[in-house]
Parts: sequence; C-alpha cells; structure tokens
Amino acid sequence: MFISPMLLHKTDEPFNHDDYVSELKMDGFRLIYSHIEDKKLYTRHHTDITTRFPKLLNLDIPKGTVLDGEVVVTDSSGKPDFEAVMSRFSIFNSDKVKYMAKHEPVSFVVFDVLYQKGEKVTHLPLYERKEILDGIIPVNTPILSKVMSIESNGVALFDLIKEQNLEGIVLKKKDSTYEIGKRSHSWLKVINYQYANVVVNGYRKEKFGLLLSYEDGRYAGIMELGMPKEERKKIYQMPKKDENDKFIFIEPKSCYVKYRNITKTGLLRLPSYVSFNA
Repeated sequence: MFISPMLLHKTDEPFNHDDYVSELKMDGFRLIYSHIEDKKLYTRHHTDITTRFPKLLNLDIPKGTVLDGEVVVTDSSGKPDFEAVMSRFSIFNSDKVKYMAKHEPVSFVVFDVLYQKGEKVTHLPLYERKEILDGIIPVNTPILSKVMSIESNGVALFDLIKEQNLEGIVLKKKDSTYEIGKRSHSWLKVINYQYANVVVNGYRKEKFGLLLSYEDGRYAGIMELGMPKEERKKIYQMPKKDENDKFIFIEPKSCYVKYRNITKTGLLRLPSYVSFNA
C-alpha cells in the first residue's frame, strides 16, 4: 500500500523552540516502506522499487506497518553519499542488484510511522508516533535505524552539520500530525548551502537553464533554479555572441549562486541564483 508522503517547507535559518524537535536531514532518497500484505518499497512519486533493494525486504518490520524514511549510502567517513545512493537507485538488472547489495549496501533511516498493526496512526501527534517507532525499531543497525531527534536546539545542530559539511536539518513540531500528500509548515528544512561566484556564458534554447563556468573557465553545470522572471528577461535581452543546436552564447556575466555541494565530476549540485554581480 502506497501513502503519499508529507513534504517539507523551507526556512532560511535554524531556530530553537521548545515546541519543535530537530533532526539531521539525510542526503538520500525518500522511501515509503509498506508491509501491509507483501513488503513493498515506494519512492515519494509512487514508483515501485521493491526489486531494487532486496536486503531491505529481509528487515524485521512487523506486518501491518508502513514507515517513512530515507535510503542512504555512506562513504568511508560515514557521511551520506548522494551520488552513490542515486547510482544504486538507477540499477535495474537483477544480477547487478545482487552484486551491489553485497558490495555497496544501503541503509534505511526511518523518521516516521504511518501504520501500526494495520491501523493508521497519522492522526497522532509526532511525539506519540516516535514512541511507536521506538517499539518497532528498538535497536539501530547499519541497515535499519531511526533518525536522531533532539529537543529544540536547531541552532546548535545546524552549526554541527555545517562543521561536518552535511546537507542540513529538519525542524518538526512535536504535536504535528502526518499530513498525507501535503507540504506542511509543521516540518521545516534548513539547507546547508554553499556559495560561489560563477560565470554565466549562455542559456539553453528550449527548457530554461543557464550555462555556467567557474571563474577559471572550467565547466560548472546548468542552473535552472531560483532566477526571477525579471532577471531571466535580462539574460534573453543580452546580445548573442554565438549559438549551436542547444545553446545561445552571450558575453560572460558574473553571478553569485548557492548550491548543495560539488559533485565527484566537479560540477555544482543544484545551483540556484542569488544575484548578478556588479
């Protein structure tokens, strides 16, 4: 049984508040783990990926349970590796799936329970659902664990994740119900963005995207996010230098962007517009 997950709103700054708990934001992909009849694994978009992660089907999750969490792969330092987990996600071949399950195992980090003993518990406040989850997962293991949840202390936790260069935190109201399929202000994410000056060299002809390079000329990726319509118009109105079948090239323009991290191939992950430089 699939349940459309509750989604988060963004907030720019962490905060401390007694009505909230703070959690580490895991850098992986969302998973709805359903064991109502057979065990089924679903992405947030209702894609059935049960056959891609066979070891997760061996977890001791009681029948009648639906869990919400994140699938991650950790690197040699124990930090979530987004590129590695998405590489695992993209494998369909059964022989490759078996090989990768052995040589690059995933972890399922759970942060909520939606059904227990066949009964929906989404109407219960978060702190009660956390207590139920403690009973379902009494001990953390490398393959199955509960996300760490602490009272308030959002500022201190965010400072810690910045020191460790992790993705961010989530702030959740203790008494929040689970709002199925909705983006709720009861759950707030604070992303640990990185910032950089880059150069806009052109734009795509079809779907919007700006062609970026680092200031030393190296390719930095495509930026699709964050740019207001007024700023897009300025780009489109700039004189054209050249073009090919995919891009219109313009005079280089300096731009300040935020991004998640640098990928293993040296590109900006999810670059987002902040401002043009004078």
